[in-house]
Amino acid sequence: MDVRQLTTFRMVAHTLSFSRTAIALNYVQSSVTTQIQALEEELGVKLFDRLGKRVALTEAGKKLLLYSEKILGLVDEARSAVMEDGDPVGSVTISAPESLCTYRLPGVLQQFRARFPRSRLIFRPTLDQRQSIHEGSIDVAFVLEDQVRSSALESEPLAEEALLMLVSPDHPLAAKHYVETEDIRGEQFLLTEKGCTYRNVFERALHAAGVDAVTDLEFISVEAIKQCAMAGMGIAFLPSLVVETEIAQGKLVVLQWGKQHFQVLTQMLWHKEKWLSPAIQSFLNVAREVLQEPVSPPGGLAFASEKR
Repeated sequence: MDVRQLTTFRMVAHTLSFSRTAIALNYVQSSVTTQIQALEEELGVKLFDRLGKRVALTEAGKKLLLYSEKILGLVDEARSAVMEDGDPVGSVTISAPESLCTYRLPGVLQQFRARFPRSRLIFRPTLDQRQSIHEGSIDVAFVLEDQVRSSALESEPLAEEALLMLVSPDHPLAAKHYVETEDIRGEQFLLTEKGCTYRNVFERALHAAGVDAVTDLEFISVEAIKQCAMAGMGIAFLPSLVVETEIAQGKLVVLQWGKQHFQVLTQMLWHKEKWLSPAIQSFLNVAREVLQEPVSPPGGLAFASEKR
């Protein structure tokens, strides 16, 4: 078992594809297959189930992945400790929801690549960012949340993000702009999937206002929500950062619901016990420079406020 094999194993474990691993690591596919077979033979276990053209981690593979992340992290740490001063090298693995990935992170990624060309950025989508941080499969996660409560995670707020109720210009409520609770009762809402932070914020406000049952269409894509809202299918609830262009072009109209003021934070998360390599430290610094704005204390982010 060597570092090269573990690096290849980790990439296959995350891509679940020998061909994509070969492309990512600049190998021929037969080299990837040979390395994985040699690792399985040395350990005496199957690390992957071959399911036609697809692969899946076995239980042994899942256990080895946890150790691989730790071992390769220590390798990066050792390499950085003994190398001469200079531009940081190594990889930084990040994750973010669609809205931040599309509308906030491109500037961060561009700046980082331009300033630290010897470092490698890996974007890894994940359904459970916290679990991925605990497992070591991602280094830094970007989230849209009001507060992060975790004894194991460091969280750093970067910017406040307004959350807006939106309709098409042709929607019956568009002419009102300022709506009351009775105006929205019984309306169809276009929402992200259950569990999404800003959907939770909105549902808490509805519950507090006595609107317990609403008709909603659920989406996994904010772009789909925008298109359906512009088509007049209902009221969308989205971060302002994803709809600024459509509002400016008059394709969507913002509704103000009484004195409600919705807000969350763009935040960075990483594990408190993780060694932050020079590459990770440099990435965090670039993210701060590009994204950071003065933010209110977390306690000020109540979902109902007197101030607009």
